[in-house]
Amino acid sequence: MEIYAILDGVVLPYILEPNFEKYLPIIPAEVVSVNFTWKAGDQKYFYDFDQLKSYNETILSDPLISIDTKGKVPRKSKIFQVILPCHRNQSGIASFSISLKIENDKGSYLPGTPLRLKLKKQCGDHGPDPECDKKCANGGRCDQHGICQCPKGYMGKYCDSALCYPVCINGGTCVAPGVCACADGYQGPHCEGGMCHEKCLNGGKCIQKDTCECRRGYYGNRCEYSKCHSVPCLNNGRCVGINRCRCVNGFTGNQCESAVTQPAEITKRERCKKKCNHGKCRKKKCICEKGWFGGKCNKRQPKRKRQKKLLH
Repeated sequence: MEIYAILDGVVLPYILEPNFEKYLPIIPAEVVSVNFTWKAGDQKYFYDFDQLKSYNETILSDPLISIDTKGKVPRKSKIFQVILPCHRNQSGIASFSISLKIENDKGSYLPGTPLRLKLKKQCGDHGPDPECDKKCANGGRCDQHGICQCPKGYMGKYCDSALCYPVCINGGTCVAPGVCACADGYQGPHCEGGMCHEKCLNGGKCIQKDTCECRRGYYGNRCEYSKCHSVPCLNNGRCVGINRCRCVNGFTGNQCESAVTQPAEITKRERCKKKCNHGKCRKKKCICEKGWFGGKCNKRQPKRKRQKKLLH
């Protein structure tokens, strides 16, 4: 069974839940140690196991660890062990506690630490009990004290509660190891995403429970209102601002109400290659207005030349 305790320098919320220890199974007799994996990464962290204590010393001695009780958290991923030494010829269930302090290089405790866990360990051999095993769900087996020992991914008195990590949020329920059943209005592996009962309109996107993210030009719970509602966009135009439309090819105007047309006398074959600045296009040639000349009617005749023409 894998349990994640600290991630990115923060103790995970479900570890700090007051009833968390009640959900954990009793460590069975055949398990003599528990492995912990940790790494500091690019940060500097210092640890201190300030308590390793058995509350039933006639059954279980104080826990031991395979590393020094104080030191620096390794930069790369490493495994250390908490060893649980049962006394010979003694059977029973012993409670024990582990307390761990973690500080950063500034001398401040990480949020949620010191981390204090109280667990239970079974000592002594036990044989199978088919009648008792019937009480345990999901493949659990009874020990000699009538307590269900649960398989990986289940917990609870009769192994009837599944374990999900990360935990199901937004009212979701863990129904099988790693499987969440989400409450109405939520979806996703951990029920982290919203779901809209009524569809978002006008290209809007559902981002959380009954909340739509609207495209430009629209607003409302379902993006049902257009900012161009007073004067709607025509001819398949799209609203992009307050009473401002973006038109498809061939239409123009604030509401795309006008079609873009060429003068009737200019056909496709008659169009000039270049724009006539001060004139009109006739049969692929610019006919200039008075006082202008050139291929594009962009050159103005000098005043003297115009005056001479008038004198003559």
